[in-house]
Amino acid sequence: MLIDTTYPKSFASDNHAGVHPTVLEAMASANAGDAPAYGGDDWTSAFERQIKHIFGEQANGFAVLNGAGANLIGLALSLGRYDSIICPESAHIAIHETGAAERLLGVKLTPVPTTDGKLRPGDITDRLHVLGAHHEVQPTVVSISQVTELGTCYTPDEIAALAETAHSANLRLHVDGARLSNAAAHLGCDLRTITTDAGVDIFSFGGTKNGAMAAEAVILLDPTLSKAVPYLRRQSLQLASKMRFISAQLTALLTDDLWHQNAIHANTMAHRLADGVRDLPEVGIAFPVESNAVFATLPRDAVRTLKEHFRFEYWDENLSLVRWMTAFDTTSDHVDDFLAAIRKAVSR
Repeated sequence: MLIDTTYPKSFASDNHAGVHPTVLEAMASANAGDAPAYGGDDWTSAFERQIKHIFGEQANGFAVLNGAGANLIGLALSLGRYDSIICPESAHIAIHETGAAERLLGVKLTPVPTTDGKLRPGDITDRLHVLGAHHEVQPTVVSISQVTELGTCYTPDEIAALAETAHSANLRLHVDGARLSNAAAHLGCDLRTITTDAGVDIFSFGGTKNGAMAAEAVILLDPTLSKAVPYLRRQSLQLASKMRFISAQLTALLTDDLWHQNAIHANTMAHRLADGVRDLPEVGIAFPVESNAVFATLPRDAVRTLKEHFRFEYWDENLSLVRWMTAFDTTSDHVDDFLAAIRKAVSR
């Protein structure tokens, strides 16, 4: 089989990266003999214990296959047939999951315009006047992304304020944590600080974007919700038969802070990239660089030239706004090669 070597290191998505060697080793170790299926194995038990160790004894973790599935399961736990989800208009569940929440959960999303991808308490309270009105869908869940789709991060205090506002109206706070590790690395805190301690009810922990092959988790901080998850996970086609290989990946990331090492490196490479173009008048950084994402505007001709040799995505083609993503395996040389190409492209 021929491997496409046309492009150098990709800056299109952290999903393009391979698998961290430690995660591969964990999977290989799990590949020893037979083990019970569907999570009845020792590796899954170890993962579940690790979740409690990191997030608190009340936390229950359930391994799943992908982030959209994790979101669906987490959201389904709190929603009825006439309920709605308050979320930023840029949220992954709103624009990148092909209407899964509406189609599969049968609920309405209430998207909120934001300038930086982040909700504020007022965005919630402004949409609570419909509570009790039988002509209106009922807000039941507030969903945020950490990191946001614009690469920004909520501080622990910002999350706590959202949780307090949501809980005061009997709403639950859900966090899409596909890049939760990158947020914690940027904020200089542990994972518990921006979840358990901040008042989050339900969240996902992303592994695939941070060195895993295919591994995410749904984590519940309200034990009363846990009973339904095994059934929802099976019904949502998120229950892996050979669960040990999913659980082994997550445990590897959560052991010896590998999640943090990978995330801090990816974030550092994003800063190196952003800092390397700040002196170029033709390039503008659109949002604060608070994770492993850089959003930049640059001339269309330069974008066209760069795309001939590098993979990256337009975020808004009308604005000539692009997104550059770094990963755990992005090196300084990768970034410097890209920076040299950017300089050459904008100087033509």
